[in-house]
Order: sequence, then structure tokens, then C-alpha cells
Amino acid sequence: PSNSSAASDVFKRQGWARAERSRLAELRLRAVERRAEAKLDLGRAAEAVPDLDAHVTEHPWREDAWRLLALALYRTGRQRDALAVLRRARALLAEQLGLDPGPALRRLEEDILRQADHAELGQDAAARVWAQAAEAYDRAVASGARARLESTVGILRNLAVTGGGGLEAAREQRTAAIAAAEELGDAELTARVIGAYDVPAIWTRSDDPRQAAEVVAAAERTLGVLPAGNDVLRARLLATVALESRGDRSGRGREAALEAEQMARGLDDPGLLAFVLNGVYMQTFQRAGLAPERDAIGAELVGLSGRHGLVTSEVLGRLVRLQARSALGDFDGADQHASVADELAARHELPLVSVFTQWYRALRLAASGEAGADEVEAAYRDAIARLDGAGMPGLESGLPALTWLCLRVRQGLPAQTDAHTDWGPYEPWVRPLVWVARGRTSEAGAALRRAPEPPRDLLFEAMWCLTARAAIAVDDRDTMQRAYGELAPAAAELAGAGSGLITLGPVSRYLDDLSITLGRT
Repeated sequence: PSNSSAASDVFKRQGWARAERSRLAELRLRAVERRAEAKLDLGRAAEAVPDLDAHVTEHPWREDAWRLLALALYRTGRQRDALAVLRRARALLAEQLGLDPGPALRRLEEDILRQADHAELGQDAAARVWAQAAEAYDRAVASGARARLESTVGILRNLAVTGGGGLEAAREQRTAAIAAAEELGDAELTARVIGAYDVPAIWTRSDDPRQAAEVVAAAERTLGVLPAGNDVLRARLLATVALESRGDRSGRGREAALEAEQMARGLDDPGLLAFVLNGVYMQTFQRAGLAPERDAIGAELVGLSGRHGLVTSEVLGRLVRLQARSALGDFDGADQHASVADELAARHELPLVSVFTQWYRALRLAASGEAGADEVEAAYRDAIARLDGAGMPGLESGLPALTWLCLRVRQGLPAQTDAHTDWGPYEPWVRPLVWVARGRTSEAGAALRRAPEPPRDLLFEAMWCLTARAAIAVDDRDTMQRAYGELAPAAAELAGAGSGLITLGPVSRYLDDLSITLGRT
């Protein structure tokens, strides 16, 4: 054996070492129990159960560990399991040690049997009801029951509006739920599972295009086999197609939105109509200059939701109106909608709302012209920080770089040229300006010719303004003509402000520049 092993053996044989080893072991066991107790005090009883279960299995003579395990089970709504643990402890102590349970265990059993209030400290009423209802559901509803799929979608819908990991988890599980429903071969069940996920959507780029395409395909398959007479389910499927087809150039999304709207207006179902209006909003980008139409959709959503207590739909309506009023330069009106949206979000625990309202306030600061560059940049840095962990990659991708570009363009500065800049999906319409900033006009012209038509979404006007600026810089008159024609309907709007996030300033300014360069009068 090594010298260190020999020394260790010597120490193990020393009385003081054995005593110290026992003392440290006892401290470790107490630490495990105190940690579990702290979790109970913080209302995190469910987290304490696995550790305590392992603890009593390894150290079955520790009465306090049994007490904490039983208490943790009780506070998670598992009263029967808690009582079973106390019976196990009593039997073990009697059979192995010939002892009766101590007073702490006896009191806890009495408290659980009569459901004493103090036994439930550390867990609020909502957590207690949730745990008890979940336990009852697990007992009453068979694991393979179809009702579980519909209940799951309801939970996923609520999970999605929590943002961050909740939103990401909801997206992942949504397609699994749809696939499970399709496997059962019941078209009406599948339609309910697909259509129940009526999570409000405000951004016109999908967070997961692949998943969106899968949902659209499933909705279309279900529409093809759904029995006649199911107008509510059919309208929900069509609204789903409209929402998940955002940015699609085929025209199917808009067709689905209009068909769903026609059906929903003939049905007495406010929740359905609100869902359908969200789909109509998502498909009202067929040309530039449609902020007034979207404002009208937002106004109807606000009124409908206010009359029928549809909180998340009212928040959606407020955000739609915030965007539209911003596009039209009515920041006083947009302020009012931002304030109401924030109030509703705080009252109903909707954390993602403040991401959009914080971005709006940075936009307002930039558009007002009253704040200095440093103040505007600081506001945008704070807004960008809010995107981290929000669970909205469709919003986050490329937006920080685009934000700084918009500020530079409005200040008359060239585009940033750092090769590592992440332009995300905006790269095709930004790249020509990057080449211009580097003094490479021929590459700029080639990039401009390769750029596809901008997607018809909240930044449609902004991308055309960037395109117009590049076309003027490289004297591409064909592109200038196209840009003028596309932007003309939005002459009264602020480019990009319809996003509620950024702006390149008045569209009219770009139209004027194009007119001068093209020699128009």
C-alpha cells in the first residue's frame, strides 16, 4: 500500500478520528434534513420529496427525516402517501428497535388526519389546489384516455404565455400532442387538439418555421377529413393555418384567414372570433401601408375581449394597436395601449408583454428626436437584454444588429461593417448597404440584384427603405422604380415603426429621395 493509504489506516484506528468521522457524518445528515426543511419553508415541497425518500431509505432510524418526508408529501397534495410513510416509520421503529414514534411524528399524523392549517404552511392555496387536482386527475383519468390530450393542450396554451422555457416547452410538446391525436384516427379529436392552442401571436416571423409547417400540414389534413357540420372546429383549423402561415407567399394563409373570419362571424363564439381575428391580423400584410386596417382589427379585438373577459386577446389587441398607432406616428395613442397592456400583464402574470412594451418605449424615444443618442442607445440595450431567455427566436434573430443599423441610417451614418455581425433573416436586404459602407459598389450591386422581395410582414416597409437606399447608392434604377411603387401606399407611415420596435423614419423621406434620383417631379 502507498504511504498515504497506510497513514489513512492509522488515522482510522485512532479513537479521536473515529469520533470526528461520526461527528462529520451526523452533520452531513442534519444538513440534508435542514436543506429539505428550507425547501418546505419556501413552498418547494415537491423538490424535497426525492431527496428525502432516498435519505430515509439509506438512514431509516432518523425520525426527523420521516417527519419531513411525510410533511413534504402532504404539502404536495399526497395525503394518502404521507400517512403511508408515517405508518412505515411506526412499523420500522416498533419492529426493529421496539420503540414508539416520538411526539413530533405523532403530532404530524394527527395534523394530517384533521388537515390542520399549520401543517400546510409554506404552500399557498393555489399550489395546494394544483397538486391535489393533479393527483385526482391522475387517479381518475386513465393514462391512455383521449381526454388527456385535450387537457394537455390546455396546459400547453397556458404554459406558452409564461414565456422563456415555458414557451419553448409548449412548442415542443404541441407537435407531439397533434401527432398522438392523429394516431388515434379521430378527426374531431385532432381538430380540437390543433385548434385549442389559440395562443395570441403578435410577431410575424415564426419562432420555429419547421414546426409551423408541420402544424399547417396537420391542420390541412384534418380539414380534408373533418365531417361536415363542424363549423367551429373548421374555423379553428383555418385560423391555425392563417397564424402558422405567417410570411408564406403562397396566399393560402390569407385565404384561410378570410374563410375562417366569414364562418366565425356567423357563430356566437367570442373566443373563436378573437382567435380568428389574430389570424386575419397575421395575414394583413399583402402590401405596404396597411397600418389603418391592422388598427381596426386591434380595435375590434379590444372591444370584443373587454365585453367577454378575454384577457390575453385584449392584450393582443392592445399590442396590435400599439404597433399600428406607432406606424401612423400617433405615439400618444400608442402610449395608452402600452400602459393598458402592461397593467393587464401585471395583473394576469403575462411576462412576455413587457418585452414588447419595453421595446416600444425605446422606439418612441428614438422617434421623438427629443433624446440624445446615448439615451436612445441605452434604452435599446436594455430592450435587447430582455430578449435573452424570452423564448422568441423569431423575434430575437438579427434584431439587435438591425436596431443599430436603423439608428445609424437615421443619423446619416454608413452601415456597420463588422464581419461577425449577426443579421439573421435580414441579411439579404442589409448586405448591399454593408458593401456600400466598405466602398465596394460592384459587390453591393450584385447583392442587391440577388436580394429577394422582402417578406410581407411587420418590417416590409423597413426592408424596402433599406433596399431603396442601396439602390440609390449603386444607381440601380430598376430597383429604385420597384421600391417607389412598393412604398408609395405607405407614404404617411414611419418605416418599420409598425413593428413597435424600430424605425427608419418617415417613408415619405425615402420616396422623396427616390423621386429626386429618378428625376420625378
